[in-house]
Amino acid sequence: MLKSVGIVGLGIYAPEKVMTNADWEKLVDTSDEWIRTRTGIQERRYVTEGQGTSDLATEAAKKALEDAGMVPEDVEFIILATCTPDYRAQNASSLVQAKLGAKNAAAFDLSAACSGFIYALSIGKSMIQSGMYKNILVIAAESVSKLLNMKDRNTAILFGDGAAAAVLKEVEDGYGIISSFLGTEGVLDETLRINYGGTLHPVTHEAIDNGDIYLKMNGQEVFKFAVKALPKSTKEALAAGNINVEDLDMVIPHQANMRIIEAAAKRLKLPMDKFYVNLQKYGNTSAASVGLALGEAVQEGKIKKGDLLALTGFGAGLTYGSVVIKWAK
Repeated sequence: MLKSVGIVGLGIYAPEKVMTNADWEKLVDTSDEWIRTRTGIQERRYVTEGQGTSDLATEAAKKALEDAGMVPEDVEFIILATCTPDYRAQNASSLVQAKLGAKNAAAFDLSAACSGFIYALSIGKSMIQSGMYKNILVIAAESVSKLLNMKDRNTAILFGDGAAAAVLKEVEDGYGIISSFLGTEGVLDETLRINYGGTLHPVTHEAIDNGDIYLKMNGQEVFKFAVKALPKSTKEALAAGNINVEDLDMVIPHQANMRIIEAAAKRLKLPMDKFYVNLQKYGNTSAASVGLALGEAVQEGKIKKGDLLALTGFGAGLTYGSVVIKWAK
């Protein structure tokens, strides 16, 4: 019989710099009302000068280890979900390993954009169930603000920075990560992509001048994908665990847009009060989004032992996925 694997420690971190809708009004042709009514976002956090994704990840990881009653030397493996690593050719998870002092841990980065935390939890669970490892540190961290064109009001206003970390270990039988579903609908166009900076299109002066080194998004296409992907992945993960959607105590969705979450709630036939939302404070923090929301929900006392949760994400790729968790703490 496979081991039950769950989250035994949780930590979140958001940088100190706050970027409000009022701040955006000074930069581009927009308004607080326009942003709030279309997205639900009121403010977001940005990294400061000299602060990178590995710094955010390290802070969240420290809190998760403290919550789990562990020290860095206890960690055997680090999985860092991010699409905004510090460097092009050194994995950010290795930087986190060094900064934490997790000298016994192997480490790799995982790139699944806003689905990253879901993918990492699912992989981490499988690695523990295989018997290879006992203690795995899953982190999702992003510095998306560094990749935004501050003149593009349609994209730049949506995103923020942050990190979340979870310690995975064997837990009481029947608790922890019950089931999961991961999916991909690969697209070859620039639905959600940074066109220049990779091996196909290295950075050029022309690309910089044209703004091609920044994140570009087709909002309508992403919306159409998201309102289908979020309920589909949630239903698939529930089916894999033989759980009915009505049995869920809480859904923690990717915090991209309030309209997407409301549309998904209707498709799942669940009331909005079962959905935890904090996008008004952080915006879309990509891979960190679901973990940040989970961490805040726990801090606020809204999750108790035995609660059934569905964590669900969708992002560039296009990727999507869900995990169903019976909370073990």
